[in-house]
Amino acid sequence: MTVSIYNNSTFSDTPYGLKLQQTFTTSSSSVVIPAGIQRVYAVVIGGGGAGGSSANYSGGGGAGGFSQGWTFATNTVTVGTGGTGSASAASGASGTSSQYGMVFAGGGSGGLTAGAGGGAAGAATPSTASTTSTVSYTGAPGVSNNAFGYAGAGSAATSSPLSSNPAVSTGGGGSSTTVTGASTGGAGGAGLICGGGGSASTTGVGTGGAGGTGDFYAGGAGSTGTGTSFGAGGGGAGYTGAGSAGSGKNGGNGGSGGGGGGAASTGGTGGSGGNGVVYLYY
Repeated sequence: MTVSIYNNSTFSDTPYGLKLQQTFTTSSSSVVIPAGIQRVYAVVIGGGGAGGSSANYSGGGGAGGFSQGWTFATNTVTVGTGGTGSASAASGASGTSSQYGMVFAGGGSGGLTAGAGGGAAGAATPSTASTTSTVSYTGAPGVSNNAFGYAGAGSAATSSPLSSNPAVSTGGGGSSTTVTGASTGGAGGAGLICGGGGSASTTGVGTGGAGGTGDFYAGGAGSTGTGTSFGAGGGGAGYTGAGSAGSGKNGGNGGSGGGGGGAASTGGTGGSGGNGVVYLYY
């Protein structure tokens, strides 16, 4: 007999025998778990990194980490915030980590002002303005230079930047270093939680890299136009929502845990990373 997972209600991503009981989008020290329940199953998403901002070009922010597992019950939950985008010529702010009990996920690295995409988080937050990801909760090692990994690395800034590689949490796209003629920024990687797109700052037609496309939600489109007032990257798809599109030279914001898009040219604001989220099943 053939059984299809698509029409059989017994197949579910919910841990067997459990129900989603509580969702947290902000930190709290007053989590209430019913008496008699000593262990719960937590799914934890870290905050995404912000896109960079520069006089020339900037990379997209990396996605926040993803972790899940059993933990002791506690009355405290920490929900990471996404890095806040800035118009200052600086690498984007990293997201912050989320934690419930023994389950934790880091925040994504901000996009680099030199144009490379920020690395995605694993169980910890990467070094500030780093293209390298961190070790995941599964023990999978961190990677760099746009290599494949559970948590993806940011891609480099080149004249023809590549999209970041697919991963569970993906890195931000690198920016295009082409300053005359047509130019397109690198896209954030595709995955569960996605990095933001890199920028394109040119006197010709510039198109910002799209935010990474998620398993369930879309990344934001990069902005397109002639001159340095366009070319910002889109925000990366999040765990529970889509990334927003870049607008002019301002990067789009990431969805929940997604990275922000890189800003294009002087005065552009990098997109903010999406905030994390914590789910409790019991």
